[in-house]
Amino acid sequence: MPLPTSPLLSYPTPNPQARLRMFCFPYAGGAAQVYRHWSAALSPTVEVCAIELPGHGRRIADPPITQLAQLVDHLGTTLLPGLNQPFIFFGHSLGGLIAFELTRWLRSRQLPLPELLVVSAARAPHLTSTEPPLHQLPKADFLAELNRYGGTPQAVIQNDELMELLLPTLRADFALLETYRYQAQAPLSCAIAAIGGNQDAIVSLDDVRPWQIHTAAQFSLDEITGDHFFVHQPQILPLMTSKIGHLVR
Repeated sequence: MPLPTSPLLSYPTPNPQARLRMFCFPYAGGAAQVYRHWSAALSPTVEVCAIELPGHGRRIADPPITQLAQLVDHLGTTLLPGLNQPFIFFGHSLGGLIAFELTRWLRSRQLPLPELLVVSAARAPHLTSTEPPLHQLPKADFLAELNRYGGTPQAVIQNDELMELLLPTLRADFALLETYRYQAQAPLSCAIAAIGGNQDAIVSLDDVRPWQIHTAAQFSLDEITGDHFFVHQPQILPLMTSKIGHLVR
């Protein structure tokens, strides 16, 4: 069954015959286009559906959301019609936290859960970040921190006009992370696969490993070569193929 039409959803290769949907959530400042090549690299039985959050990508004109609970409610309400067949969630960095809280939102309403929750370069939600808050920093300091993170090209950071357009979204995304307060609940019944980069200076493998306590089902931890933005590296796709292979046979 085809997915509903919504500005929130982007699927570069619609596949109504797919047996599994993969909903992909972006990192802070990221857009749906991060996942534009995934359909071609994964099994034809998988339909990739990338999430385009308000204020991101082709929705740059929409006001971004700064509170995670509000964003999750918006996502859950919109995605619900597309959860009518087996699905998984993949979230990178901030996207991992969003996918986790969305899974708990679904459980609280006795709705279908993902077959697998994949959290990539994401700190386990119960851990307290040691990073100082960024979202309210003066512009110059905020840009310096973006530069340290390494996910924003220098050509973009040095383009004043473009940065003025992007800053509200970037600040909103960091606010989602920095105002989040974990609330303890029972472990999820779905499996969790955690992935960490061995050169990630933002979220270490020690930050990723504790995701294990958030599932009562199977847990796996994979180390991948790369920094915090290894989601752009080609080796992520063979790893994802191995993770979901048994779900699409």
